[in-house]
Amino acid sequence: MLRKRFKQTPAITLVIAAGVGIAPATSWALIAQAPPAPSSDIKVETVASGLAEPWGLQFLPDGRMLVTERPGTIRIVTMDGNKSQPIGGVPKVYAQGQGGLLDIRLAPDFNNSRTLFFSFAEPRGGGKSATSVGRAKLVLDGDEAALKDVEIIYRQQPAVRSGRHFGSRIVIDDTGALFVTTGDRGNQSAKAQDAGVSIGKILRITTDGVAAPGNPNLPGWAPEVWSIGHRNIQGAVLSPQTGELWTVEHGAQGGDELNKPQKGRNYGWPTISYGRHYSGGKIGIGTHKAGMEQPVYYWDPSIATSGLEIYTGDLIPEWKGSILVGGLAGAQLSRLVMENGKVAQEEELLSDQGDRIRDIRQGPDGAVYVLTDDNDGKILRLSPR
Repeated sequence: MLRKRFKQTPAITLVIAAGVGIAPATSWALIAQAPPAPSSDIKVETVASGLAEPWGLQFLPDGRMLVTERPGTIRIVTMDGNKSQPIGGVPKVYAQGQGGLLDIRLAPDFNNSRTLFFSFAEPRGGGKSATSVGRAKLVLDGDEAALKDVEIIYRQQPAVRSGRHFGSRIVIDDTGALFVTTGDRGNQSAKAQDAGVSIGKILRITTDGVAAPGNPNLPGWAPEVWSIGHRNIQGAVLSPQTGELWTVEHGAQGGDELNKPQKGRNYGWPTISYGRHYSGGKIGIGTHKAGMEQPVYYWDPSIATSGLEIYTGDLIPEWKGSILVGGLAGAQLSRLVMENGKVAQEEELLSDQGDRIRDIRQGPDGAVYVLTDDNDGKILRLSPR
């Protein structure tokens, strides 16, 4: 298996086979796969099972977990594995193909406001669908729970006939704005380069769903668009140290990417990519084009990245500062050891389990909690052996 990453070098300008040069100010040298990190001695426990294609996990302040299930339900799961009945008030979702109920995130003031946000594939009529973001209050009454005051605050446009590539993760920055990732919808990939629509983009919106202050606001860009040229981002997290956004997105056949998306930048899809079409055909013009960003790291072959976390806990001290990436097709958890913002080493974990990893969260106890994507989905707890 060959995986590759990029390392910035100040004095080299590369010219690739496609004949596209890179400006000296942003030159890159291709080097081999990051060397393996020392193996971690990790205990894997099953906290809960019997979840229907779980997609997003969020810890409540009392230590229980909110879990979205792709067919359109939310459950509360306790640390001893008890699962609630489906929470009421969830709007109808487009649960076809890769669509359904997706991510969930508590508002920073949840303790007082009880507000949460969720993303989902929304049916729009005529067989069309698109990613939408909802806001609601979580009302808890003993063992009963429901969403109240549900409002759809943002709708991706345009809606299309496709069951593919909805994104979608939600991350809330220190201003209270929501980063929302969207996919290119598969058959609409060219629209990822159209900054006037929200297909294949990272969006930054307020809690009311309008463009957040401080967005790029470039000519031709929709006001809510933060960055363009994305294929299908299913992992996003903010750096605890810098507050910067990190994402992972699916490539096609090869070319899954780790990025640190910057305001107003173009990340290339589908003009440049390190993957190939599933038919084996070439994507776009190659791997580089002036004005388009290179990934921090990429996987070839793909692991189908989903879920992203930066570990900050003390329970597993050797993991501190590592980026944790889930793999669906790769059925693995990748731990990326970072040095100066670059990937220095990579450790492959859980590949002996055979589970598709959909989401990753650091728990309040410092353990790592992993959602597996299956009709009998699980929550796994990772801790030192």
